[in-house]
Amino acid sequence: MASRLGKFGVTAAGIAMGAALSTYALQHKDTPQYQVQMEEMQRVRRKRTLPPRSEQIRALQSGEEYDVLIIGGGATGAGCALDAVTRGLKTALVEADDFASGTSSRSTKLIHGGVRYLQKAILGLDIEQYRMVKEALHERASMLRSAPHLTRPLPIMLPVYTWWQIPYFWVGIKAYDFVAGDRNVKSSYYLSRSDALELFPMLRGDKLCGAIVYYDGQQDDARMNLAIALTAARHGASITNHVEVLELLKKKGDDGKDVLCGAKVRDNMSKKEWTIKAKCIINATGPFTDSIRKMDNPTVKEICCPSSGVHIVLPGYYSPQQMGLLDPDTSDGRVIFFLPWLNGTIAGTTDSPCDVTRTPTPTEDEIQFILSEIKNYLNKDVDVRRGDVLSAWSGIRPLVSDPNKEDTQSLARNHIVHVSDSKLITIAGGKWTTFRAMAEHTIDAAIKACNLKPERGCVTDGLWIEGAQGWTPTMYIRLVQDLGLEVEVAKHLAISYGDRAFAVAKLATLTGKRWPIIGKKLHPEFPYIDAEVRYGIREYACTCVDMISRRLRLSFLNVQAAIEALPMIADIMAEELKWSKDEKERQIKSCEHFLQTQMGHQANRTLKEKVPINLSKQEVDMYVKRFETIDKEKKGYVSITDIKRAMKSFGDAEVSGEELHDILKEIDTNMNGQVELEEYLQMMSAIKSGFVSHSRFAAVAEQEEIRKEQERLRKQITIERSGGGL
Repeated sequence: MASRLGKFGVTAAGIAMGAALSTYALQHKDTPQYQVQMEEMQRVRRKRTLPPRSEQIRALQSGEEYDVLIIGGGATGAGCALDAVTRGLKTALVEADDFASGTSSRSTKLIHGGVRYLQKAILGLDIEQYRMVKEALHERASMLRSAPHLTRPLPIMLPVYTWWQIPYFWVGIKAYDFVAGDRNVKSSYYLSRSDALELFPMLRGDKLCGAIVYYDGQQDDARMNLAIALTAARHGASITNHVEVLELLKKKGDDGKDVLCGAKVRDNMSKKEWTIKAKCIINATGPFTDSIRKMDNPTVKEICCPSSGVHIVLPGYYSPQQMGLLDPDTSDGRVIFFLPWLNGTIAGTTDSPCDVTRTPTPTEDEIQFILSEIKNYLNKDVDVRRGDVLSAWSGIRPLVSDPNKEDTQSLARNHIVHVSDSKLITIAGGKWTTFRAMAEHTIDAAIKACNLKPERGCVTDGLWIEGAQGWTPTMYIRLVQDLGLEVEVAKHLAISYGDRAFAVAKLATLTGKRWPIIGKKLHPEFPYIDAEVRYGIREYACTCVDMISRRLRLSFLNVQAAIEALPMIADIMAEELKWSKDEKERQIKSCEHFLQTQMGHQANRTLKEKVPINLSKQEVDMYVKRFETIDKEKKGYVSITDIKRAMKSFGDAEVSGEELHDILKEIDTNMNGQVELEEYLQMMSAIKSGFVSHSRFAAVAEQEEIRKEQERLRKQITIERSGGGL
């Protein structure tokens, strides 16, 4: 204990001294130069309405030379496009898949400075890590200011189960506040055991000594990425998704050396190929950094060290709506976050070496690791079940070694900007929160290396992005009152689209009901409506995957709901984009494959098949009886006709054929269109073990058994026993 206290004393003193030494560095924030930048920013207004994708493609095919061509439409690439175009540079951006289709849509959704890095910076006297935290805290404030509709402050609880750690964590978190200065979100505070359990009742209470609460930001990452790209487009950038770079083009420079002058690209939607000319090319492709670097120079050493981070989504009742949780002491030293997000609960993340791929897939081992860790800090009333995993995804972190340094063995903890001999500008590493600063440093390097002539300096610090300018926290009330939207839907539109919510709502169809007047839901459990699909096409959605995962966030919230909403989404997109019947079917199959593999649905199904049947003889007899109640003809299996008859018998006469197929598919593991007894027993065993949360087929079987038993009892009651009467 004495050694622990001694360690605490040294640590606390070090943190306090480090925080004090940071005071001077914070004083530059309101310098005249900063004020001039803010005034310049206010003069930079968005220049045009959003051009359709076809117009953007024509601009890229025009043959005009761009100042900057950015490869990659993630957060960093979109940030570079916005920075370049607002400086007055002629800007183009191409993305091989969709905006935010990679790591930028698969994050923890936090806007944070990195509280752990501050501890390492001060204890290790590491000035590089300290600067990284300081920069990230500044950028956190900038993001919250630039996109108030897509971001929000989020309190995060750090539960403490050892009394001496309370002052240790308290000093560290206060240092985090102090380094943020007047850009701090809100001040951290201490909670007693009883107050902590009141705010987070799901928390394990035994041995809990108290908790520290600190604030970071939270965002809708894919919508944020898209909003940044759309803002760049409104300012005049030519941006497009699903356009892949096939080759980098070079010419002789003034010094006789080969320098980049453009790229050969292909539109993956139309399969057309053409050349885009540019004075400067920026590689902002995240995990695919090395593939573009090798286009420039096939002999270059790889610098990317990809790492897989898996997250899962659980039902909203796992956490309070306004409080997150941080577990800094997992079994293998990794940090686990447990955060409310869009009425669900995100848990993650893992950190495992992986291969670079466009289709990262969460594994069952990673899902089980997260579940086992969160069991450690939730109370016994919360039964953490595998079946409660609504969605799971893997994002690839593009950790990099710095090619600017001779020693490239160690990974860079911050971002790096590298200029090749042929003037390829590579931006790699970093994190979501610092995308704007990364873009600023990249464009600065591009201007210097390629002798570009901007009209002004960087103006993106605090620049409003798409939807922010006219947004207010109570704007949704006008949507309800003026347009007749359901309150939940209006709130969703307001926080997803900001001041563009009215433009979205005007595309909504009439419901035919007294209330709500407009806005047909795509799924009864979620606030997404038909108008968002139509508007999503105006936001450059080209495929069902684009729509269901990034324009809407349905696949990230509940993969089963996404599967159920897919036919309606495909119908609307087919109408808007003039798809043939074959193209619509191809889009649906492609999206189903995406949901099965990349969103964790396949892992769920595979797990059900592996669960051993661990039912008692009494339970087996009960379930066999239920099964035979539905299988009236004693065929040995249950068909859709049997399910429909059973549902009709207890009042569900209007059930659709599509819903019947969905009920069948959730239990039909061998996919033969019928349910065998073994499959039914497997499902009931999975429910008993917690691997599956519920089954509609199981509910139908139980209801049919109850109905049969009631019918049998009625036949046994004679007139004499009932008391006679007429």
